[in-house]
Amino acid sequence: MEEQVVRPVPRAGVLAIDPYVPGKAKANGGHKLHKLSSNESPLGASPKALKAYRTISELQFYPDGSAGELRTAISEVYGLNPDHIICGCGSDEVLSLLAYAYLGEGDEAIYTTHGFLVYKIAIHAAGAIPIVAPEKDLKTDVDAILERVSEKTKIIFVANPNNPTGTYIPFDEVKRLHTGLPKTCILVLDAAYAEYVRRNDYQSGIELVANCENVVMTRTFSKAYGLPALRVGWAYGPEHIIDALGRIRGPFNMNAAAIAAGAAAVRDQAFIEQAVSHNNKWLPWVVNQLTSLGLDVTPSVGNFILIHFPEDEGKRAVDADAFLLERGCVLRQVKAYGFDNALRMSIGSEEANRDVVAALTEFLK
Repeated sequence: MEEQVVRPVPRAGVLAIDPYVPGKAKANGGHKLHKLSSNESPLGASPKALKAYRTISELQFYPDGSAGELRTAISEVYGLNPDHIICGCGSDEVLSLLAYAYLGEGDEAIYTTHGFLVYKIAIHAAGAIPIVAPEKDLKTDVDAILERVSEKTKIIFVANPNNPTGTYIPFDEVKRLHTGLPKTCILVLDAAYAEYVRRNDYQSGIELVANCENVVMTRTFSKAYGLPALRVGWAYGPEHIIDALGRIRGPFNMNAAAIAAGAAAVRDQAFIEQAVSHNNKWLPWVVNQLTSLGLDVTPSVGNFILIHFPEDEGKRAVDADAFLLERGCVLRQVKAYGFDNALRMSIGSEEANRDVVAALTEFLK
């Protein structure tokens, strides 16, 4: 008779988590690599951020636990009170801190069908129950969210713009959502791609946070700022929420190089405008080229697009992905987000964009 093994067992919610799988970083064959799988900026980081990064040489000392230099820089650029800002190891950490601080066994948190995968992970990790609200035309549906709010609902996660769809909802809809929520429920506005949005009816959430006690906006330096390697994120929220998050974060959750580079990067808004201008030029160009090939592309306000492929044998997304990889073009499969026949493409350099279009032209012949 086989002896039963007795060992520690994690909470059920932990075992329900599907591990996050990042976009591929390598291609096949001998072609030049175009990594367009992680929505990284083709312009890289600001030269001023790189210079600040290289000033960190005294590695024997702990960094500033409060990330004061970075919080001050953010507050000056955006006109915010630094006491209402918390910084973290990417916005992923801040999202998780919100879940750990405000969710527990039996609580519920809502996100949309194609919302960022980290939401579900954070909810399960906190021992709470994830509730999925269906989208409408691949956009956040405010009514669908409100229909699912109950006395158990503690957090609503809304990515605006959303990844991987690139869609957004106007600020009036965000305010309508907030108005319909209980005052004890936190509305988290994940504005990771806010820098790229140039629409008159869009706001990242700063104004709403400033006037409410239950709204938090999260931001990242991994996209337009070009600092994903350093993992820099932050949140702006009511002081009582920021205080709660500060009590459970790691005492030195950001390294000194990330703090210095982040502070220099956020002050270099001229560089951000260059990144946005590049995206404004090449996003519509890529969309026009792909739609002219007969592909369906979801309208995006971010620095990426969602490309839908035919159902024809040999022409599906998985086939396109393999074809592109052989030519050095690395896009992102998005099956984990519920899209079995689509690829997400980051807007890259001119060369990368042209090479993807050329490869897909050949693929679809």
